[in-house]
Amino acid sequence: MLRIYDTSLQLIRSLRPVVDTIARFDVDLARQMRRAMASITLNIAEGSYARGRNRQALYQVALGSAKETKACLDVAWSFGYLERVDERVLADLGSICAVLYSLVT
Repeated sequence: MLRIYDTSLQLIRSLRPVVDTIARFDVDLARQMRRAMASITLNIAEGSYARGRNRQALYQVALGSAKETKACLDVAWSFGYLERVDERVLADLGSICAVLYSLVT
């Protein structure tokens, strides 16, 4: 299993209160963000045991979901739902993206 699997779980735990804050303003955005975060972890796990092109496709989906999670944070901040996002959380998200990108290119 990739080490970023554990990082993705930590990301979910760290962003749980952020998603709850977003949900007070925009339930749909919070729901979309939850699905995207779950997709990161689930596709990393599935990709870790897949072979060939399936592995790369699953990691590509996980990367897309990581980018979607970042976009959800950007949208929430832009609408004023969030004051800020912890830099460590953004760093973890960046690390996940970097590893997944290296695996799909």
